[in-house]
Amino acid sequence: MLKLEKVKKNYPTFSLDCSMEVKPGSVTGFIGQNGSGKTTTFKAILNLIAIDGGRIQVLGKDPKKLLAKDREEMGVVLADSGFSEFLSVRDVAGILSRMYRTFDRKIFLDRCEKFQLPLDKKIKTFSTGMCAKLKFLVAVSHQVKLLILDEPTAGLDVTAREEMLDMLQEYLEQQPECGILISSHISQDLEKFCDDIYMIHEGRIVLHEETDVLLDRYGVLKVGREQYDCLDQRYVLRVRREGFGYSLLTDQRQFYLDHHPDITVEKGNIDDVILMMIKGEKR
Repeated sequence: MLKLEKVKKNYPTFSLDCSMEVKPGSVTGFIGQNGSGKTTTFKAILNLIAIDGGRIQVLGKDPKKLLAKDREEMGVVLADSGFSEFLSVRDVAGILSRMYRTFDRKIFLDRCEKFQLPLDKKIKTFSTGMCAKLKFLVAVSHQVKLLILDEPTAGLDVTAREEMLDMLQEYLEQQPECGILISSHISQDLEKFCDDIYMIHEGRIVLHEETDVLLDRYGVLKVGREQYDCLDQRYVLRVRREGFGYSLLTDQRQFYLDHHPDITVEKGNIDDVILMMIKGEKR
Protein backbone atom coordinates (compact mmCIF):
# COMPACT_ATOMS: atom_id res chain seq x y z
CA MET A 1 0.00 0.00 0.00
CA LEU A 2 2.70 2.47 1.10
CA LYS A 3 6.34 1.69 1.80
CA LEU A 4 9.39 3.85 2.47
CA GLU A 5 12.83 2.23 2.55
CA LYS A 6 15.71 4.35 3.87
CA VAL A 7 14.27 7.50 2.29
CA LYS A 8 16.74 10.38 2.57
CA LYS A 9 16.30 14.10 2.14
CA ASN A 10 19.06 16.54 3.07
CA TYR A 11 18.73 20.23 3.90
CA PRO A 12 21.41 22.54 5.30
CA THR A 13 20.08 22.23 8.85
CA PHE A 14 18.03 19.01 8.69
CA SER A 15 18.27 15.52 7.22
CA LEU A 16 15.62 12.81 6.88
CA ASP A 17 16.33 9.08 6.97
CA CYS A 18 13.00 7.28 7.18
CA SER A 19 11.65 3.75 6.72
CA MET A 20 8.01 2.88 7.33
CA GLU A 21 5.09 0.90 5.92
CA VAL A 22 1.31 1.19 5.77
CA LYS A 23 -0.45 -2.09 5.01
CA PRO A 24 -3.87 -2.57 3.38
CA GLY A 25 -6.68 -2.39 5.91
CA SER A 26 -4.52 -0.81 8.61
CA VAL A 27 -4.42 2.62 10.23
CA THR A 28 -0.87 3.78 10.94
CA GLY A 29 -0.16 6.71 13.24
CA PHE A 30 2.79 9.05 12.68
CA ILE A 31 3.91 11.06 15.69
CA GLY A 32 6.71 13.46 16.57
CA GLN A 33 7.21 17.03 17.73
CA ASN A 34 7.17 19.97 15.31
CA GLY A 35 10.23 19.96 13.07
CA SER A 36 10.87 16.25 13.53
CA GLY A 37 10.34 15.37 9.85
CA LYS A 38 6.65 14.48 9.50
CA THR A 39 5.88 17.14 6.89
CA THR A 40 9.02 16.32 4.92
CA THR A 41 7.98 12.67 4.89
CA PHE A 42 4.47 13.52 3.66
CA LYS A 43 5.90 15.72 0.90
CA ALA A 44 8.24 12.93 -0.19
CA ILE A 45 5.36 10.43 -0.33
CA LEU A 46 3.32 12.83 -2.47
CA ASN A 47 6.28 13.63 -4.74
CA LEU A 48 6.17 17.29 -3.72
CA ILE A 49 9.92 17.19 -3.06
CA ALA A 50 12.71 15.16 -4.68
CA ILE A 51 14.41 12.67 -2.37
CA ASP A 52 18.19 12.21 -2.16
CA GLY A 53 18.15 8.46 -1.64
CA GLY A 54 16.10 5.42 -0.77
CA ARG A 55 12.90 4.10 -2.26
CA ILE A 56 9.20 4.97 -2.00
CA GLN A 57 6.33 2.84 -3.21
CA VAL A 58 2.80 4.25 -3.30
CA LEU A 59 0.16 1.74 -4.38
CA GLY A 60 3.01 -0.41 -5.65
CA LYS A 61 4.63 2.31 -7.78
CA ASP A 62 7.30 4.98 -7.56
CA PRO A 63 5.43 8.26 -6.81
CA LYS A 64 6.98 9.84 -9.92
CA LYS A 65 5.36 7.13 -12.06
CA LEU A 66 1.84 7.40 -10.70
CA LEU A 67 -0.72 8.02 -13.43
CA ALA A 68 -3.84 10.13 -13.07
CA LYS A 69 -5.92 7.00 -12.52
CA ASP A 70 -3.52 5.93 -9.74
CA ARG A 71 -3.82 9.27 -7.98
CA GLU A 72 -7.59 8.91 -8.04
CA GLU A 73 -7.09 6.03 -5.59
CA MET A 74 -5.45 8.37 -3.06
CA GLY A 75 -7.12 10.80 -0.67
CA VAL A 76 -5.01 13.50 0.96
CA VAL A 77 -5.61 16.03 3.73
CA LEU A 78 -2.73 18.45 4.34
CA ALA A 79 -2.72 21.07 7.08
CA ASP A 80 -2.04 23.94 4.66
CA SER A 81 -4.24 22.81 1.77
CA GLY A 82 -7.74 23.91 0.82
CA PHE A 83 -10.02 25.41 -1.80
CA SER A 84 -10.50 28.99 -2.87
CA GLU A 85 -12.50 30.84 -0.23
CA PHE A 86 -14.77 32.21 -2.95
CA LEU A 87 -16.13 28.77 -3.86
CA SER A 88 -19.13 27.08 -2.30
CA VAL A 89 -19.49 23.39 -1.45
CA ARG A 90 -21.67 22.98 -4.51
CA ASP A 91 -18.89 24.57 -6.62
CA VAL A 92 -16.39 22.13 -5.11
CA ALA A 93 -18.66 19.23 -6.03
CA GLY A 94 -18.68 20.43 -9.64
CA ILE A 95 -14.87 20.52 -9.70
CA LEU A 96 -14.55 17.06 -8.16
CA SER A 97 -17.02 15.55 -10.63
CA ARG A 98 -14.64 16.59 -13.43
CA MET A 99 -11.50 15.40 -11.64
CA TYR A 100 -12.52 11.93 -10.47
CA ARG A 101 -14.32 9.25 -12.45
CA THR A 102 -15.49 7.53 -9.26
CA PHE A 103 -16.78 10.70 -7.59
CA ASP A 104 -20.43 10.43 -6.50
CA ARG A 105 -21.85 13.94 -6.36
CA LYS A 106 -25.03 12.97 -4.51
CA ILE A 107 -23.22 11.03 -1.77
CA PHE A 108 -20.73 13.87 -1.31
CA LEU A 109 -23.43 16.53 -0.97
CA ASP A 110 -25.47 14.28 1.34
CA ARG A 111 -22.43 13.84 3.58
CA CYS A 112 -21.80 17.58 3.62
CA GLU A 113 -25.37 18.22 4.71
CA LYS A 114 -25.14 15.46 7.33
CA PHE A 115 -22.15 17.24 8.88
CA GLN A 116 -23.87 20.63 8.67
CA LEU A 117 -21.86 22.18 5.86
CA PRO A 118 -24.00 24.72 3.95
CA LEU A 119 -23.93 23.91 0.24
CA ASP A 120 -24.28 27.39 -1.19
CA LYS A 121 -22.34 29.64 1.18
CA LYS A 122 -18.79 30.72 0.31
CA ILE A 123 -16.01 28.81 2.03
CA LYS A 124 -14.66 32.12 3.38
CA THR A 125 -17.63 32.15 5.78
CA PHE A 126 -16.75 28.69 7.19
CA SER A 127 -15.25 28.14 10.62
CA THR A 128 -11.96 26.25 11.06
CA GLY A 129 -13.90 23.12 11.95
CA MET A 130 -16.13 23.38 8.90
CA CYS A 131 -13.12 23.76 6.60
CA ALA A 132 -11.47 20.72 8.20
CA LYS A 133 -14.60 18.62 7.68
CA LEU A 134 -14.83 19.72 4.05
CA LYS A 135 -11.21 18.74 3.36
CA PHE A 136 -11.80 15.31 4.86
CA LEU A 137 -15.02 14.72 2.93
CA VAL A 138 -13.27 15.70 -0.29
CA ALA A 139 -10.45 13.25 0.44
CA VAL A 140 -12.84 10.30 0.87
CA SER A 141 -15.30 11.23 -1.86
CA HIS A 142 -13.89 9.01 -4.62
CA GLN A 143 -13.35 5.45 -3.27
CA VAL A 144 -9.70 5.75 -2.29
CA LYS A 145 -7.36 2.86 -1.45
CA LEU A 146 -4.84 5.02 0.43
CA LEU A 147 -5.74 7.91 2.74
CA ILE A 148 -3.06 10.32 3.97
CA LEU A 149 -4.11 12.65 6.79
CA ASP A 150 -1.70 15.30 8.07
CA GLU A 151 -3.07 16.77 11.32
CA PRO A 152 -6.75 16.52 10.24
CA THR A 153 -8.00 17.72 13.66
CA ALA A 154 -5.48 20.56 14.15
CA GLY A 155 -7.05 23.73 15.50
CA LEU A 156 -10.44 22.17 16.15
CA ASP A 157 -12.42 22.55 19.35
CA VAL A 158 -13.59 19.47 21.24
CA THR A 159 -16.95 19.26 19.48
CA ALA A 160 -15.54 19.70 15.97
CA ARG A 161 -12.79 17.19 16.69
CA GLU A 162 -15.32 14.62 17.87
CA GLU A 163 -17.35 15.12 14.70
CA MET A 164 -14.21 14.66 12.61
CA LEU A 165 -13.37 11.42 14.40
CA ASP A 166 -16.94 10.21 13.87
CA MET A 167 -16.46 10.84 10.15
CA LEU A 168 -13.24 8.85 10.16
CA GLN A 169 -14.83 5.98 12.07
CA GLU A 170 -17.72 5.86 9.62
CA TYR A 171 -15.30 5.79 6.70
CA LEU A 172 -13.28 2.95 8.25
CA GLU A 173 -16.44 0.89 8.56
CA GLN A 174 -17.33 1.52 4.91
CA GLN A 175 -13.81 0.97 3.50
CA PRO A 176 -12.16 -1.73 5.67
CA GLU A 177 -9.39 -2.44 3.11
CA CYS A 178 -8.23 1.17 2.85
CA GLY A 179 -4.74 1.90 4.19
CA ILE A 180 -4.49 5.08 6.27
CA LEU A 181 -1.51 7.14 7.42
CA ILE A 182 -2.46 9.79 9.99
CA SER A 183 -0.44 12.28 12.01
CA SER A 184 -1.77 14.12 15.04
CA HIS A 185 -0.52 15.92 18.13
CA ILE A 186 -3.56 14.66 20.02
CA SER A 187 -2.62 11.23 21.32
CA GLN A 188 -6.18 10.16 22.15
CA ASP A 189 -7.06 10.40 18.45
CA LEU A 190 -4.34 7.91 17.56
CA GLU A 191 -4.97 5.56 20.48
CA LYS A 192 -8.58 5.21 19.35
CA PHE A 193 -7.96 4.32 15.70
CA CYS A 194 -4.40 3.26 14.96
CA ASP A 195 -3.20 -0.31 14.57
CA ASP A 196 0.44 0.71 14.83
CA ILE A 197 2.46 3.86 15.44
CA TYR A 198 5.73 5.25 14.14
CA MET A 199 7.56 7.97 16.03
CA ILE A 200 10.02 10.24 14.24
CA HIS A 201 12.59 12.45 15.98
CA GLU A 202 15.22 14.62 14.30
CA GLY A 203 14.51 12.96 10.98
CA ARG A 204 14.85 9.36 12.22
CA ILE A 205 12.28 6.74 13.16
CA VAL A 206 12.99 6.06 16.84
CA LEU A 207 10.01 3.84 17.61
CA HIS A 208 7.61 1.53 15.77
CA GLU A 209 5.11 -0.42 17.82
CA GLU A 210 1.62 -1.86 17.60
CA THR A 211 -0.75 0.45 19.48
CA ASP A 212 -2.16 -2.34 21.67
CA VAL A 213 1.36 -3.40 22.65
CA LEU A 214 2.37 0.17 23.44
CA LEU A 215 -0.65 0.76 25.67
CA ASP A 216 -0.46 -2.66 27.35
CA ARG A 217 3.28 -3.24 27.86
CA TYR A 218 4.89 0.19 28.05
CA GLY A 219 5.17 2.05 31.31
CA VAL A 220 7.03 4.75 33.21
CA LEU A 221 8.96 3.84 36.35
CA LYS A 222 9.41 6.45 39.07
CA VAL A 223 12.43 5.66 41.25
CA GLY A 224 14.65 7.38 43.78
CA ARG A 225 18.41 7.49 43.43
CA GLU A 226 19.03 4.46 45.67
CA GLN A 227 16.30 2.47 43.90
CA TYR A 228 17.82 3.38 40.55
CA ASP A 229 21.20 1.94 41.53
CA CYS A 230 19.61 -1.38 42.56
CA LEU A 231 17.16 -1.66 39.65
CA ASP A 232 17.34 -4.35 36.97
CA GLN A 233 17.68 -2.12 33.90
CA ARG A 234 17.53 -4.75 31.15
CA TYR A 235 14.20 -3.44 29.89
CA VAL A 236 14.76 0.28 30.36
CA LEU A 237 14.58 2.21 27.07
CA ARG A 238 15.07 5.81 28.24
CA VAL A 239 16.15 7.52 31.45
CA ARG A 240 15.23 11.04 32.52
CA ARG A 241 16.57 12.72 35.64
CA GLU A 242 13.86 14.29 37.82
CA GLY A 243 13.81 16.24 41.09
CA PHE A 244 12.82 13.12 43.05
CA GLY A 245 15.21 10.81 41.21
CA TYR A 246 14.53 9.27 37.79
CA SER A 247 11.75 8.52 35.33
CA LEU A 248 12.39 5.42 33.24
CA LEU A 249 10.58 4.28 30.10
CA THR A 250 10.16 0.53 29.72
CA ASP A 251 8.45 -1.79 27.25
CA GLN A 252 8.15 -4.49 29.93
CA ARG A 253 5.91 -2.85 32.53
CA GLN A 254 4.68 -6.19 33.93
CA PHE A 255 8.25 -7.33 34.63
CA TYR A 256 8.78 -4.40 37.00
CA LEU A 257 5.37 -4.86 38.61
CA ASP A 258 6.30 -8.49 39.35
CA HIS A 259 9.95 -8.06 40.36
CA HIS A 260 10.09 -4.55 41.86
CA PRO A 261 6.91 -4.07 43.93
CA ASP A 262 8.59 -1.28 45.90
CA ILE A 263 8.74 1.17 42.99
CA THR A 264 6.01 3.22 41.29
CA VAL A 265 5.07 1.81 37.87
CA GLU A 266 2.71 3.95 35.82
CA LYS A 267 0.90 2.67 32.75
CA GLY A 268 2.28 4.33 29.65
CA ASN A 269 0.47 6.21 26.92
CA ILE A 270 1.53 7.88 23.70
CA ASP A 271 2.26 11.22 25.40
CA ASP A 272 4.56 9.48 27.91
CA VAL A 273 6.40 7.70 25.11
CA ILE A 274 6.88 10.92 23.12
CA LEU A 275 8.18 12.81 26.15
CA MET A 276 10.55 10.07 27.28
CA MET A 277 11.85 9.26 23.80
CA ILE A 278 12.65 12.95 23.20
CA LYS A 279 13.77 14.11 26.66
CA GLY A 280 15.19 10.88 28.03
CA GLU A 281 18.68 9.51 27.56
CA LYS A 282 19.07 6.26 25.63
CA ARG A 283 20.12 3.19 27.62
